[in-house]
Amino acid sequence: MPAQAAGIDEAINKAVQPITDALSAFIFYSVPIGTAQVPLIVCWLIFGAFFFTSYLGFINVRGFKHAIDIVSGKFSDTKHAGEISHFQALTAAVSGTVGIGNIAGVAITVSAGGPGAIFWLVVAGLVGMTTKFVECTLGVKYRYISADGTVSGGPMYYLRSGLAKRGMAGFGKFLGMFYAISIVIGCLGIGNMFQSNQAYVQLLQVSGGEAGVLSGKGWLVGIVLAVLVGLIIIGGIKSIARVTVKLVPFMILLYIIGAVIVIGLNAERLPAAVTAIFVGAFSMKGVTGGVLGIMIIGFQRAAFSNEAGIGSASIAHSAVKTAEPLTEGFVSLLEPFIDTVVVCTLTGLVLVTAFPTDHLMGGGVAGIELTSSAFQNSISWSPVPLSIAAILFAFSTMLAWAYYGTKAWTYIFGEGKGKERVFSFIFCAFIVIGAAIKLDAILDFADALIFVMAIPNLIGLYIMGPEVKQDLKVYWATYKSQQR
Repeated sequence: MPAQAAGIDEAINKAVQPITDALSAFIFYSVPIGTAQVPLIVCWLIFGAFFFTSYLGFINVRGFKHAIDIVSGKFSDTKHAGEISHFQALTAAVSGTVGIGNIAGVAITVSAGGPGAIFWLVVAGLVGMTTKFVECTLGVKYRYISADGTVSGGPMYYLRSGLAKRGMAGFGKFLGMFYAISIVIGCLGIGNMFQSNQAYVQLLQVSGGEAGVLSGKGWLVGIVLAVLVGLIIIGGIKSIARVTVKLVPFMILLYIIGAVIVIGLNAERLPAAVTAIFVGAFSMKGVTGGVLGIMIIGFQRAAFSNEAGIGSASIAHSAVKTAEPLTEGFVSLLEPFIDTVVVCTLTGLVLVTAFPTDHLMGGGVAGIELTSSAFQNSISWSPVPLSIAAILFAFSTMLAWAYYGTKAWTYIFGEGKGKERVFSFIFCAFIVIGAAIKLDAILDFADALIFVMAIPNLIGLYIMGPEVKQDLKVYWATYKSQQR
């Protein structure tokens, strides 16, 4: 690594690490429950997911087929207010959740919690579908549509307007502003820094490692990514959706095919892998805190991956063309299913069928390097297509989070193309920074900033939950009567 480049990387890392350490210690404040140290913020998300799943009568199961029908265009009407179709809204939101975390994050989870963490990750994805349903319904219901047809929505809007409707205007304004500030800062972590960092790590690995041509050039990879992202996000959600509607299905299909091939090549190990996942989920060995420790690790990574309870995806879903907010609530059910139940599970199976548990938890390799070596263990040339998938995952996530951050930025500072461009420049600069610093600083920063947004968002969801339940009751009754 050239001395100058190493100096840049190290200087940035030293500047960022103390901030991330302090922020992570605050956000992930833990309390002892038995032998496990349980982060209170993760409990906050777990309880919310299970509560809404029960409260809304398992709409994540009952409404799954209806969600597919809506996405397929069965109930669409392009005459309605909004900027993008149901399918475009789904791909835009999925682009923000299906990212490097689905490749690197699952590997980190398995390294920390063993195969059993995959079980709890899937459970978290299934119940998280309902949380996503609530926040995306509210996102459309309380969105703001300007005179030129541009849509702005998301937690900051439904927190402000929804609570004002209940005589809590001051509290709603506070929560809305708190959320907006959090997501502006948070998007710079999860939305670009983590993504560009892990994209660089994967490119470095396939280009010869530390002795290769990209060694010490994370900043250069970051600049290329920043330019490409900047060219697209300047056109807003319509421009982003035109890209994601083609990119997301392709990249997910590419990854699924690759993962299924690897699992198929290791088919004789699949029964043992599935057994290890189920047995490990309820094992008292290998992880600090036993079963509870494994559960927390799985839930924490699932929340990082699908963002259910964080509220970010409702910003993209709010731009949909519809007159009925609940239709987009149903569409959003598919998001955690695709992201966590399908993609993350396949990554987990690739890892568990490729390596024994001892190697996964004590092999000294984590993150995207572990997933890449698992693919390479079965197909020698697989790091190349995996690199393509990783770059596409990272790129698409940056597009979505740039939009989220822009909408929060204009919520704080007011609408205007000039203000949007200022934020776009800041966002792209952080892509470069992210590619230049180390994994630990990135992961701590991203984890902490995404979870802090769950605090104001879930408060609002609990308060407005009865409203969503009543709207769903009317909608579902009407839908069922039309099916007879």
